[in-house]
Amino acid sequence: MTRAEDRILVHEHLAHAAEPKPLSADEKADLEARIKASLKARDAVLVAHYYTDPDLQRLAEETGGCVADSLEMARFGNQHSASTVVVAGVRFMGETAKILNPEKRVLMPTLEATCSLDVGCPADEFSEFCDEHPDRTVVVYANTSAAVKARADWVVTSSCAQAIVEDLDARGEKILWAPDKHLGHYVQKTTGADMLLWDGSCIVHEEFKSRGLEDLKALYPDAAILVHPESPDAVVEMADVVGSTSQLIHAVQTLPNEKFIVATDNGIFYKMQQLAPNKTLIEAPTAGNGATCRSCAHCPWMAMNGLENLLRVLETGDQEVLVDEALRERALKPLRRMLDFTANMNLKAAGNA
Repeated sequence: MTRAEDRILVHEHLAHAAEPKPLSADEKADLEARIKASLKARDAVLVAHYYTDPDLQRLAEETGGCVADSLEMARFGNQHSASTVVVAGVRFMGETAKILNPEKRVLMPTLEATCSLDVGCPADEFSEFCDEHPDRTVVVYANTSAAVKARADWVVTSSCAQAIVEDLDARGEKILWAPDKHLGHYVQKTTGADMLLWDGSCIVHEEFKSRGLEDLKALYPDAAILVHPESPDAVVEMADVVGSTSQLIHAVQTLPNEKFIVATDNGIFYKMQQLAPNKTLIEAPTAGNGATCRSCAHCPWMAMNGLENLLRVLETGDQEVLVDEALRERALKPLRRMLDFTANMNLKAAGNA
C-alpha cells in the first residue's frame, strides 16, 4: 500500500466516524429555522455541492444560495453580495471559494471534510514530480489543495478539461496531469494529447464496475447509462453520456429515455429528480456491500456536512477557511486562466448558436 492510499483509508475512517446522526422531522425543522435566521443575521449565503445531503441542498435553494459544482459554487460566492460564504462540500471547495473571494469570510460545516483526490496528491510529493518533468505543462483538476493549484499552470474541471487540454495539445504542449488517473486517461483518449498521469482516484467513482452495470442494463435495457469520467475506463466505455455533474443533470433533462442508470455520487439524485420529476433514476451498483464497501456511491466526506454542524459554524464563526496570501495569489493564476478560457469558449458558443 502506498503512503497516499494509507492516508486515504485513515481519513475515510475518521469521516465515517464523524457523519451526522439521524434527525427526527421536528429536530430538522428546528435546526432549519435557526439556520435561516443565522444566515440572515450573519449576512451569509449558503452554497452546497450536488453531492451533499438533500436537506442541505434544499436549504441552500430556500435561502437564496445555490446548489452547484465546485467552480460554480465559488463563482456564485464571488458574485453574491453576502460578506460570508458558507460552503457545504469538501475542503478544496472552501479553499477555491477563498482563493476567488479573498475579501469574504469563508466558513464550512467542518474543515475535516476532505477528498481522496486531494489527500492522494500531497503538495510536496507533487512538486517533486513536477520538478522531474520540467518540460511539461502542469494541469491539475479542481479536486486539489490550494498548494497543488499554486504549483500548476492550469486548473480544470471535468466540464472543461477536454477543451483546455485539446487547446494546449494544438500548441504542441506536453501535459503533466493530476490527480485523477481515470479522468486523465479519458481526456488523453479523447484528445490524443501527450499526457503523463499522476496515480490518483476518487474512492466513490473507482468502485463502479462494468460487470455490475452490465447486470443492471440487462434488467433495464431501455435505460441510458450516465457516467462521470472519474470512473474506470471499462465503466466509461459503457456510458451513453460521460460528463461532469452539471452535464449529467442536463442529460437527464434532455434525453428522451424514461430511465437512467447513474454512475456517480448518489447525492446528485436530489437535483436530477427535482429537474426531471418524471424520470426514473437507478443507482449504479458499487463493488461491495455493507461493511466491505468503501464508498457505496456516496462520498464519506460529503456526508460529514449536516444541519447540526452547519448551525454550529454559523453561531460560533469557527471552521473558517484561511489561505496564505502569497499561496492564494499563486493558486489564483491557473484558476484565472481556466475562468478566462471558459468565458471565451462560452462566448464563441453563443456566437455560433
